[in-house]
Amino acid sequence: MPGRGAVRREPVGGETPPNPALVEPFKAGAQANGGKSGFRMYSVGVDGLLLRLELIEDAKSTLDLQYYIFHGDESGRILTEALMRAAERGVRIRIMLDDGETVAGDEQLLALAGLPNVSIRVFNPWRYRGHNHFVRGTEFLFNKARLDYRMHNKLFVADGTLALVGGRNIGDQYFQVEPDSQFADDDVIVAGPMVPKLAASFQTYWDSTLAVPIEAIAPHSQYDAARVAELAVRRTEPQKARAADPHFVEKLTAGEPLHSVLSGASPLSWATAELACDSPEKKPVADGARVGSLMFTAIADAVHGTQTELLMVTPYLVPTPDEQALLTGATAAQRRVRVLTTSLEATNDPVAQAGYEHHRLALLKGGVEIHELRTHPETTRGTGQSARMTRYGNFSLHAKLMVFDRKSLFVGSMNYDARSRWLNTEVGLIIYSADLATQAAQRFDTMTRPESAFAVALQSTAAGGAPRLTWSTVEQGKPVTYTQEPARSGWQRFEVDTLELLPIDHEL
Repeated sequence: MPGRGAVRREPVGGETPPNPALVEPFKAGAQANGGKSGFRMYSVGVDGLLLRLELIEDAKSTLDLQYYIFHGDESGRILTEALMRAAERGVRIRIMLDDGETVAGDEQLLALAGLPNVSIRVFNPWRYRGHNHFVRGTEFLFNKARLDYRMHNKLFVADGTLALVGGRNIGDQYFQVEPDSQFADDDVIVAGPMVPKLAASFQTYWDSTLAVPIEAIAPHSQYDAARVAELAVRRTEPQKARAADPHFVEKLTAGEPLHSVLSGASPLSWATAELACDSPEKKPVADGARVGSLMFTAIADAVHGTQTELLMVTPYLVPTPDEQALLTGATAAQRRVRVLTTSLEATNDPVAQAGYEHHRLALLKGGVEIHELRTHPETTRGTGQSARMTRYGNFSLHAKLMVFDRKSLFVGSMNYDARSRWLNTEVGLIIYSADLATQAAQRFDTMTRPESAFAVALQSTAAGGAPRLTWSTVEQGKPVTYTQEPARSGWQRFEVDTLELLPIDHEL
């Protein structure tokens, strides 16, 4: 096994040979639709897990994974074990991870890196490779300018033929199998000419100087052969996944939902699309010092092209001045702008929530309609929430979605905040499909119903003073309006109110 600083020879790359099992089902559709790409959305978290498992099992030559988070929980272990089996079959596997969240669960990935046919690169890594949060935090304080820059992309490419794009990381919360905490999110499966463009985006990051082979930074002890052997024989029982979906094992055995896509039972929507992504080093591009791409440029162009309505789903709404102007400018041009974001009671990030509350009043005054997802919707139908969510669990938002005039949509990894604008790299697609846009808009309408979300509004005061906020919803079938922001506890409200005093919106 290689030691610290040694770089193991990587599997040979090159052109990915097509996998007939993944190519043939879509040939007729691509030819009939003039070379357009095929897309299908998946909003149920367990389906996202199953799709990844089935793509891994069906892969013949290559798998490229790019993620911000890859947890070591049940979902992460199941996927890791599937990747190990694929590597043993001779599939060349490349995994690209950001280093911001690896401290809590990357051992199985480090063991993976010791196997033939597997390469792992870490984006902008910490020098300290241990688990002590204090030490990592100290390194961050002394190297903030470098370590604050993170890779937030989420991308999965199988055999250069099928891809998954969306907001999901790898972990139980994101696949909605954790009964105590779940995220509403989306995946889009992609076939056709867009897949090579997504694969090229992955390659650009893989070749970046910020992507460091894990062998060059991880201690030799992490590659212990016993650890590899342990993972090779261990099979994680999908207990949470089965609880979230009683038919999980049957679906996996039958290859669903991927089999329905390949057979045509779940047809793709064929459309043109645009890759919206950041270059790995986006600051020089933004400064004009380097040629490259910026996601916000594509998003701004799409918003400017909207004629009647913009729908936005973002878990974190902390807009930069130009992002805020983009929304209020659309309302000034008589476009209806509706945003679904996270409520205080549902938030998993009190710091981001505090930043959002700085901007909420100005957005409302600018004509933006705001809905805040409740942590316990009166009805879960259409939200993607698992029926096995515990009574005291937290259901929150993680999807990143925009719908333009119900004719096209954006789906990807970008939150509408300063961090995604300047400090994170992102990837996504703008898809020019009225069918998919209508599906996404219908889900938006479902999730913003009074039973599922608070409608936030301005209410004038009798004395003519500053307007106050109200939160309107439906509880037990009856309309309710709150004049104090709903929260899980007084402590939660106090925590966010205190964090609002910090001038850190540019970090959020």
